[in-house]
Amino acid sequence: MPRLLERSLTGLFRSRWGVALVIAVLVLAIVGVGRIFSDGSTASPLTERVSTGPTATVDPSHDDDGVIVNDEPPPEPTTSPGSAEPEAVAYAFAAAWVDHKNVSAKTWHNGLVPNATEDLADELNGVDPADVPADRVLGRPQLVPIGDGLVNAVVTVDSGKLTLRMVAPQGRWLVDGVDWDGP
Repeated sequence: MPRLLERSLTGLFRSRWGVALVIAVLVLAIVGVGRIFSDGSTASPLTERVSTGPTATVDPSHDDDGVIVNDEPPPEPTTSPGSAEPEAVAYAFAAAWVDHKNVSAKTWHNGLVPNATEDLADELNGVDPADVPADRVLGRPQLVPIGDGLVNAVVTVDSGKLTLRMVAPQGRWLVDGVDWDGP
């Protein structure tokens, strides 16, 4: 008997029709077991009606789309009395940043600290000044106001542009971020 069963199964699985028949029996068995354990409802989660809750619509006859556009330019940077202007702080930071030859990492870092926020000073601590990709500042910083107490200062250096993100906590301008763009 085992030999007969073995020969029947071998013959069944060698034929494409036999494999198709086995797959069809398996699919019917899975569907049958699923129906036995189902709760008897005929609706599946994919064919249930979607609830008719509130929907968002747009009134094309109404001019206001809800987006507020401010056409006014960002406010000009303000400085507390006795504090350095943002251009001067950006220039001093950029000059210290490019002064990286023949100095130790500590000396280079100490030159940046007076014009940097504590967060940036901590980030730059331990940076190797040999990695600075510029040697000279070529122009005065160009300020791009972003918001109240926030500007970007773009400084042209011999190898590209240095963008300094500047903030003014308590009216004193400090560099909070450094980005360099090559040619």
